[in-house]
Amino acid sequence: MIQVTSSLSIPRRELQFRYSTSGGPGGQHANKVATRVTLLFDVRNSCLLTETQKNRIIKNFPTRINASGMMRVVSSKHRSQRANKETTIERFAELIAEALKYRKQRKKSGVPLKSKRRRLDQKRKRSDLKRQRGRVNLGDD
Repeated sequence: MIQVTSSLSIPRRELQFRYSTSGGPGGQHANKVATRVTLLFDVRNSCLLTETQKNRIIKNFPTRINASGMMRVVSSKHRSQRANKETTIERFAELIAEALKYRKQRKKSGVPLKSKRRRLDQKRKRSDLKRQRGRVNLGDD
């Protein structure tokens, strides 16, 4: 069981793992050993999540979830498959917990009167400055 929040645990049987070779430095080791780990989690068909939770996760991670509802977390940071697997599990739990965190709705507020006055005063000063740069009329016509 993967503990996501105090009230939500996801069993490992709902997770799928795919292994592949990872790019980058490492020489022959990187070319022949499948150390890159991709964790797949079917958000839409999960029996543990409520519809509200599913919608919240899908809304928060549009780039991580494909059209069929599979969430993808990838790790190729470490040289061992086991370390990358643990990293993907930890990252997955963090992402799900973050998506399910309740956020207070922001109330829209107007622009403060002092800010409006300050902006208009600055505009007025700038306008006066530019007006003073104009051609000087000496009265000689």
